Amino acid sequence: MLTVEFPGSRQLIDAIDTAVSKPSTPEITDSLRNSLCQLIRGQQVLLPECVFETVEGRYARRELYRSEDHDYCVVAMTWGPGQGTPIHDHCGMWCVEGVWSGALEVIQYERLADQDGQWRFQPVGSIQAGPGSAGSLIPPHEYHTIRNPSDDAVAVSLHIYSGRMTHCAIFKPVDGATQCYERTDRQLGLDPVH
Repeated sequence: MLTVEFPGSRQLIDAIDTAVSKPSTPEITDSLRNSLCQLIRGQQVLLPECVFETVEGRYARRELYRSEDHDYCVVAMTWGPGQGTPIHDHCGMWCVEGVWSGALEVIQYERLADQDGQWRFQPVGSIQAGPGSAGSLIPPHEYHTIRNPSDDAVAVSLHIYSGRMTHCAIFKPVDGATQCYERTDRQLGLDPVH
């Protein structure tokens, strides 16, 4: 189900449908990363203007498409200057994330052994991603943060999830404890598409 028509939407959906027909998750995400990079760099897909509008105090999430046949969804995220996420997961779903405009910093985390009932993480890699770059997260390697490092520019990214991303676990640091975090469940809403 397409939320709103935009130039190149059919090309985007066809590329995703082709990728999700692959036999394994690594093959699906590889195909999606390559296709997404080509589509962004080729400028044949023009996202709706609303995805470039920020929301005060948080990043915006706008669902552009949900496949009734394959269950995946496509969400555009808008990141105002300095906006980002805490460490979070994708509740066991794979995801391919592509930077449409601006820049994003993505830090991946490895889960360590729990300590006294608290989750423990350590950063294992960081990338600065610009327009036309894409990465993937495949469980159990799904813990990460995303942040717009700019002081004045808006960033837009496109996220393709293997299912509907309605909630996730977020991890907040425990005061005075090194690498220790408390886990909470966060319901994720969607901003209007127009």
